[in-house]
Amino acid sequence: MRTRLVLLSARLLDPVRGRFLPDTALAVSGGRITALGDDRRIRALADTSTEVIDLKGAVMTPGLVDGHLHPVSGAELTHGLDLSACTDLEEVRAALAGEVRSLAPGAWLHGWGLDPNAFGDRPVETAALSPVLDGVPALLQMFDAHSMLASPRALELAGVDGPRTFAQAAEVVCDDAGRPTGLLLEDAACELVETAAPRPTHAERRARLATALRSMAAAGLTGGHAMDANGESLALYAELDAAGELPLRLRVAPWCQPGADAGALRALIEQQGTGGALWRTEGVKLFMDGTIDNGTAWLERPDCHGESTHAFWPDPAAYTHVIGELHRAGVPTATHAIGDAAVRHALDAVEKARAAGERAVRHRIEHIETVPDDTLARFAELGVIASMQPTHCCDFTRADHTDNWSRRLGEERASRAWRCRDLWDSGATVVLGSDWPIAPYPPLGVMAGAGHRRPSRDLGQPPHGPEQALSALESLQAMTVNAAHAAGDEHEAGQLAVGHRADLTVLADNPLTTGATDLPDLPVLLTVLDGRATHRDASL
Repeated sequence: MRTRLVLLSARLLDPVRGRFLPDTALAVSGGRITALGDDRRIRALADTSTEVIDLKGAVMTPGLVDGHLHPVSGAELTHGLDLSACTDLEEVRAALAGEVRSLAPGAWLHGWGLDPNAFGDRPVETAALSPVLDGVPALLQMFDAHSMLASPRALELAGVDGPRTFAQAAEVVCDDAGRPTGLLLEDAACELVETAAPRPTHAERRARLATALRSMAAAGLTGGHAMDANGESLALYAELDAAGELPLRLRVAPWCQPGADAGALRALIEQQGTGGALWRTEGVKLFMDGTIDNGTAWLERPDCHGESTHAFWPDPAAYTHVIGELHRAGVPTATHAIGDAAVRHALDAVEKARAAGERAVRHRIEHIETVPDDTLARFAELGVIASMQPTHCCDFTRADHTDNWSRRLGEERASRAWRCRDLWDSGATVVLGSDWPIAPYPPLGVMAGAGHRRPSRDLGQPPHGPEQALSALESLQAMTVNAAHAAGDEHEAGQLAVGHRADLTVLADNPLTTGATDLPDLPVLLTVLDGRATHRDASL
């Protein structure tokens, strides 16, 4: 087999040992690393058809993988007005007013990234945004993507004029008179209004997704664990893959929602392993709760508003049954569990499933925002992957606990925020991700946040829980070696080794010696997926 790609004059960083390999070059054929050695030996493997790139002393790592993201919904959601930089209501109103002026008559306004902290002590409702949205159909996605604000005109067009009943923990929030406040909690409620808005065409969705994925590759990502298969997701991945335009290797976990019957479970099981050259369906995503910020998490004690008292599954025992059925079928699961009660129940369900069957299945828990001491060791004991998003702690909470998340929880539980260090030290396999579009996808920013735990827009602020920081090496491992382990790919990914996938990230300098606050600005010079460059800096 001919050598397709040769990379020379590199510093090859081993994420397992945290040191450079003695080799300075590698060769690639058939999407795999076929040789490691010095420049002279590897150059000799090239012929006239081989692409040869001199990396000029740059640092090469195994390809960086985002452990939790939503490519398709993120590409669509972030097409609207970005409200993530707004810190108070005045800024939100000003941003909305500017967008309203640019709208055609009757057009819908779509916004995203709205932080509830911008409302201060006021309730999160559309009355706080009046009169800017008067007569304008608007949908404003809150930063957590589990809730949104719908303007009065949007509610009117959707025919939503009072409370509704759902099969999951969703809610059309209403005032004492039964009138909607505009706040919609969880997907089932949000979809009532979303379906009334004009939807993008298939071609528009494909173009937006392709653009987002190319930007991810330019940021150094070679892969991602996509935590949904909603809408046209699988068809879009298949189209881009067939056209040679899929720049990330994707592991896709479709959702299993409350009410799923035996037929739905059978379909999810049969769907496993399907996909294409660079994407596959593997695993199932479930929700044990919502979010702390909107009062839909599942906590062992209510929050300060008396909320976050229920599981997302109206009958938690039904969730436990589903975990058992999927475990027996050998299907790994990823459970969204943010509150302490949700995390505990998810661990209990895995423990029960393991006790009933001998299969070795790698289950995961996603987010794990606040947990007590007695849950930490159970992750390692049960082999449950801890999938964490440290930039949520950085950008949506504050060290002084004056933010919405911390106020809802109170001091005791807020002090247990994103316990990355404690989970790591207890023996858990920790995987890092962004949860994009909730937080930015650049992997160096995610790794940096795990180390500095400060607001990315104001690094001069004090860190939130600095004792929970990960080292630079641990953060790198969490997006390479550990991500491969979580996907069951450790035999072919996550390391620079002959026979492993040629998924590579090349950086201008050593990420282990670059300070955490400087790491997001470290240039990404080259990204390689399956042996082909998906991003190449002009300097190479």
